[in-house]
Amino acid sequence: MTRTKTDLMTPDSPPKPWISTPLVESSALSRAAGCRIFLKLENLQPSCSFKSRGIGNLIRRALLNSPAPEKTHFYCSSGGNAGLACVTAAHSLGRPATVVVPLTTKPLMVAKIKTAGASEVIQHGVSWVEADKFLREELLAKDADGVYVPPFDHQDVWDGAATIIEEMSEKPDAVVCSVGGGGLFCGLQLGLERRGWGDVNLLALETEGAQSLAASLKEGELVTLKEITSIATSLGAKTVAKKTLELGERKNVRSVVLSDPEAAMGCWRLADDERLMVEPACGVNVALCYDGRLKKLLPHLNEESKVVIVICGGSNVTLKSLCDLRENYGNAERLATNDNDVPSTHSAPNGKSNGH
Repeated sequence: MTRTKTDLMTPDSPPKPWISTPLVESSALSRAAGCRIFLKLENLQPSCSFKSRGIGNLIRRALLNSPAPEKTHFYCSSGGNAGLACVTAAHSLGRPATVVVPLTTKPLMVAKIKTAGASEVIQHGVSWVEADKFLREELLAKDADGVYVPPFDHQDVWDGAATIIEEMSEKPDAVVCSVGGGGLFCGLQLGLERRGWGDVNLLALETEGAQSLAASLKEGELVTLKEITSIATSLGAKTVAKKTLELGERKNVRSVVLSDPEAAMGCWRLADDERLMVEPACGVNVALCYDGRLKKLLPHLNEESKVVIVICGGSNVTLKSLCDLRENYGNAERLATNDNDVPSTHSAPNGKSNGH
């Protein structure tokens, strides 16, 4: 591999704005899935999601390659986890970041982005397209030192996400991740390839109403969804990156689409089984562990098989939102489980402790 300027570290190089996260085995999820389940805790990143790696890597490399890094100003048009990761990384490296979000962005996320250290948060337009256009034409175009931060479609973003695989000491039998635009997915696939683990099963999870990768794989070309109807709004990319489709067509990939109720179930069961709070975009990964879903997809797995689930995290989750998911979706009959040794079996709305 050709070494570039970004590979050459010096004492003055900016630090990595992300951390190495724990990989922990979950006894509850292992029991539920019938194999050894390991959780890669990306919810512990500085921005509370895996995006600290990819976007942090892009920002760091931009500063390494800039002739005047002290003048660099970063711009991002995401009102979600990407915008928060941009601000968190830029602020930690002493650089300003401006975020433009649609008027529909929840006050909670606007407050989180401001608190993380944004130099400015501007609300403009009713959609991301309008917010992004304003950022590019009215702000970025007028700043010679400005750097645009894309949420998922960039090599630096993929390389940052690939560090998740670099941190694994043993080869897993399968890796599970959720897919929005594909930044995480691309990074994991490239990371597996670089480790010589290209035969490891990579399960790409989406929810119904946000399944842009599944739709593209079915047609053999990029497909743009008319709208996002899923509650997993962090997976709400109407079109995946071209690289996502390319890597998604490899033999080791399994595209999986679950329902919103299943994603919600993954959220509240993870909270009950492991005391972790995540968004539905992450809960959809966890849902695979329950009621035989994982074994149906990969029937060769046994009790000693090792499966890594990327707990991608996300900041758009509160105690109330988690309770609402449980209230709205907890009684879905097909989500029931009969495994009495799994703690969340008993705490479930339709569980044993409730007389069912």
